[in-house]
Amino acid sequence: MRLGIVFLPVQNTAAGTPVRRIVDTARRVEALGFAGLWMTDSVGRGPASLDPLIALSAAAAVTESIELGTCVLQVPIRPPVDAAHRIRSLDALAGGRLRLGVGTGSTQADFSLFGADYESRFRALPEVLDTMRAVWRGEPVAGVTLAPWTGMPAAPPILLGAWRSQRWIERAAQECEGWLASGIHSSWEDLERGIGLYRAAGGKRAAVANVSIDIRDEPKVTPLGAHSKISLICTPAEARERLMRLADLGFDDVLLIAPADAPHQLEAIRQLL
Repeated sequence: MRLGIVFLPVQNTAAGTPVRRIVDTARRVEALGFAGLWMTDSVGRGPASLDPLIALSAAAAVTESIELGTCVLQVPIRPPVDAAHRIRSLDALAGGRLRLGVGTGSTQADFSLFGADYESRFRALPEVLDTMRAVWRGEPVAGVTLAPWTGMPAAPPILLGAWRSQRWIERAAQECEGWLASGIHSSWEDLERGIGLYRAAGGKRAAVANVSIDIRDEPKVTPLGAHSKISLICTPAEARERLMRLADLGFDDVLLIAPADAPHQLEAIRQLL
């Protein structure tokens, strides 16, 4: 099983400038041998946040081998051609290391800010993905072709975020390169059922994203961690057992949200596997 680290691109006044936080975390994640650095996407809720595609470009500049991913990018709120261009730009900067986790989005506020229709998000997601894939293949959109970037794959691997819907989990298996389950919204029962559906439909890479972790003697339970159904806010021994349980279920990756106030904890987390 691979471990990735999720960086929350939200304002944290106690942790220095955003670029310093991103650069330091990216370098540490790569040096410690984690598989990748992932970022979330939120615009209309909570503290000030950074666009994950822009934030990941800073990580791309100071790393060479780790994956850089989104978990997940809300594609229905964005114009598809603009999104396709920015995604391909990031992938070019990262040398093909981008792993594009996408989802329908789940928060009305984010859609309202972008002037997007929240109620049609489930219909919009496959339509937007179809348009972006056409752009990446060099096909004309509105009569104009966006020239491909020489030497790059036609498109980044796409991992579809889905909580428990059979239709969307099977779609992840059949139309995408991976499935992202949710540590926040998926229960253990959801994960067991979901991985069975995913593998039966021919799915390959499966990850549990946004799993809060804090293995200090006195862990701090954040609002996100308290809301999560799957977390590793516990002793190291218990965290190791839960990771093994996820591996036994058949998941390939776990993407962990480490405490922002304790970057040194990454060393201890890396020792869990």
